Amino acid sequence: MIELILLGALVGTLSGFFGIGGGTILVPILLFLGYDMKVAIGIAVMQMVFASVYGSYLNLKKGTLDIKMVLTIGVGGFIGALLSSFIISNVDETILETLFLGFVLFALGRMFFSTVEHTKTKSAHPIVLFFIGSIIGAFSISIGVGGSILLVPILVGFFHIPLKNAISAGLFFVIFSSISGFISISLNGEIDYYRGGLIGMASLVGVAFGIFLKHKSSDVLQKRLLLGFYLLVAAYLIYRLLGSTIHG
Repeated sequence: MIELILLGALVGTLSGFFGIGGGTILVPILLFLGYDMKVAIGIAVMQMVFASVYGSYLNLKKGTLDIKMVLTIGVGGFIGALLSSFIISNVDETILETLFLGFVLFALGRMFFSTVEHTKTKSAHPIVLFFIGSIIGAFSISIGVGGSILLVPILVGFFHIPLKNAISAGLFFVIFSSISGFISISLNGEIDYYRGGLIGMASLVGVAFGIFLKHKSSDVLQKRLLLGFYLLVAAYLIYRLLGSTIHG
């Protein structure tokens, strides 16, 4: 139990410090500790429920969350994430790990491109927003991440949403996708409630500490450490995939 609490605190701290979702951190750590990919996904989804609700509450208090704007995308994410248990059950673990590696490489690539912000936002048809949310929800939850890192560049690049608002909207979206994924995967009996609950609750304390450290550190240091983290995760996943291919 102590190990799980420490793990949750570590995940929360890194999540708060780097400003990224817990699944991106938790899944590779669980894989390193010997958990199967599908078990790691279930635990990560449960942890995301805790973190996204808590984080969105903080964003709402700060006034950076426009609930109406992201509601349609969130509903789409909820519907899409209902497919997650079907995808997880019918897709090989190696493919899921490969998709997670692709996600990490996408996140890594984003660090080398600056985000261009616009002064005027664009509106979109609700059906388009719903479709975007459903695709992101189905894909992201199936690999154990919330989808915020995929949604934010879409909101900023295509709909010209201010970056801070887009980040808050991305985290709010994770509430929909993670709760839906939790329901879907639970019905399939693939969530470790004990480990997921302990890690999720402990991560909330870690998030607060991580945000504190974030404000004490320079942006340059933060970006370098995040870059190093992504490179480490990518290298480990490539090592795992190459190992399974050779031994397979």
